[in-house]
Amino acid sequence: MPGRHRPLQRTGLIVTAAAVAVAVVAGGAYAGYQEWSSEGCATTVQLQVAAAPEIAPAVRAAADAWSRREGTCAQVAVAAVQPASVAASVGGKHGVNLAGVGTGAQSEADGVDAWIPDSGTWLVRISSEAPGFRPTVLGSVATSPTVLAVPEASAAALARTPKMADLVKRLYADKALRPGLVEPSRDATGLAGLLTVAGATDSAALRVGVMRALAANSSTIREDLLLKVGDTVGVALLSEADVIAHNAKTPGNRLAAVYPSPATAVLDYPYAIMPGVDPEKAAAATRLREALGGLSADLAWAGLRGADGSAGTGFPAPQGAPAKVVPPPAPGAAALTPLLGSWTAITQPGRMLAVFDVSGSMKAKVPTAGGLTRAEVTQRTAQQGLALLDGRWSVGNWTFSTNMVGTRPWKENVPISSVATNLPQLRAAIGRITPKDGGDTGLFDTALAAYAAVKKDWKPGVSNSVVIYTDGKNDNPGGLKIEELVAKMTKLRDPGKPVRMIIIGMGTAIDRAELEAIVEASGSGGVFVATDPAKIGEIFLEAIASRRGA
Repeated sequence: MPGRHRPLQRTGLIVTAAAVAVAVVAGGAYAGYQEWSSEGCATTVQLQVAAAPEIAPAVRAAADAWSRREGTCAQVAVAAVQPASVAASVGGKHGVNLAGVGTGAQSEADGVDAWIPDSGTWLVRISSEAPGFRPTVLGSVATSPTVLAVPEASAAALARTPKMADLVKRLYADKALRPGLVEPSRDATGLAGLLTVAGATDSAALRVGVMRALAANSSTIREDLLLKVGDTVGVALLSEADVIAHNAKTPGNRLAAVYPSPATAVLDYPYAIMPGVDPEKAAAATRLREALGGLSADLAWAGLRGADGSAGTGFPAPQGAPAKVVPPPAPGAAALTPLLGSWTAITQPGRMLAVFDVSGSMKAKVPTAGGLTRAEVTQRTAQQGLALLDGRWSVGNWTFSTNMVGTRPWKENVPISSVATNLPQLRAAIGRITPKDGGDTGLFDTALAAYAAVKKDWKPGVSNSVVIYTDGKNDNPGGLKIEELVAKMTKLRDPGKPVRMIIIGMGTAIDRAELEAIVEASGSGGVFVATDPAKIGEIFLEAIASRRGA
């Protein structure tokens, strides 16, 4: 009966009103499920579980044992599926194209009742872009901490620098170390490694520098990175389970694991009941989650730790491994999104036309930014964003208000040109952003002209984008009306030459419906609003990382 159940653990990743509601429904259904099963099974619930490949065998064994127990009216099919594949499929269902993942075949998520990815960061990433995705998360099933994987001969030297803050400085400064990681936008191990590095940096310059060092030796899959360690890669940010699995498969090329201090990001293998699962299946999935509480031995043989970070009997611990790793708090979207945005800007080439509002309202002071004006906050954000971009990027700079060049509302300050050769000019142009006394907001005409300019010289193989910063509604007597802008931009649009239209709105005076209409007409991009203009730096990184509508 319900009163005899053990309390279910909950993760801090996604605990929403919707999740609580589903849990209540599941709890109500569960009582009926127990009563029904005690009288024999009129029908059998068919549960479909998708699990990360490394944990799938342990989950399958536990599920099979549970299904065979007397009175259990459920059969469980456990499929080993790469988390990125399920994430792509789920994202596609919700209209989200996750950066680095894209959209996948719907079959990967069709019929899945419960999902055990390798990390809760997948759940956070999907739900942060798709508000309709609200799974019920019933705690962590297993853990595997982030480690620095190195050839055994190199371990002693690296372990002499145990503090992660010191290790990060070495990863940046010591070119001989050649650090690497798996592409973090499509692999949770890589993202955990990136979180580990970012959490130990004390300056933006160091963070960018070490991320560039990691990017130089990144791999798209873990197996490829593991094979490179000791050859083209000196140290790799991977999981403890990766090192254990590699050593078991290739005993002649063993790797050592160096454990950062303090313990940083971990893979946490959350158990998530998918949204929309009917109450009967949700009840059975909840009961199955309880049955997975005794996985310790099976997890150990898979090279995984228990949910509390402890190593079970038979765990093949690497030399120097702690008996227990205390999992840190799970990261939320506020940590993940800007980090992935920075990574995207650093690692992926692009063409960007940055367009800055210099209407009179940009003189307004921002109390949460120490009294800086909106224009000054925008300048600071633009300079920080420019620092992320390397010589593979091309960037242009426009400003707009009204009557900037005759009656034209916009002015070209620097044409789209290579950051490698034009960085001083681009920095100087940002420094000259100055609000125009009495200037209004010629947004519509400027948006159309910027879109046309990027499309005219569209380049294949890179992201072609317009990024507009504005704090107000369109106000340009004699200029385009929204219907005219939408019609003209729609006519210009070419699916074979997509241009991402990213609009970053500041404050509360914007008209979001107008901005959404512009983006929809462009065919790609998104509207990102910082009601507090001091937050536009975070919003810029969110916009770079996002692939909504792309």
